[in-house]
Amino acid sequence: MNKLGKLKYVGYTALALALMALPALAQAGGGGGGDNAFTVNASKAIGAGIGFGIAAGFAGIGQGLVGKGATEGVARNPGAASTVQTIMIIALALIESLVLFALLIAFVVVGRVS
Repeated sequence: MNKLGKLKYVGYTALALALMALPALAQAGGGGGGDNAFTVNASKAIGAGIGFGIAAGFAGIGQGLVGKGATEGVARNPGAASTVQTIMIIALALIESLVLFALLIAFVVVGRVS
């Protein structure tokens, strides 16, 4: 085994040990966690923001690809421009509805108090 293989093996072992140690660091139930509700709500807000950002980013990429495909389709067959435009608008509406659904989920996750 070469040096890189050994380094990878040691790195994965350290990662596994660190992940197995997380339950040992958990706070005790009852009166143990004074700021636990704040931490949970903050984590929910951060997670919802990151999740919605990812959804919106990939939706933007998808919309760009739909526009690119529609433009190429019209360039190859100008006679089908109205059909291609109709299909493109439907596809863009479906992509945008998924983004709005992700926004709704983010609001529900943030609004829910544990």
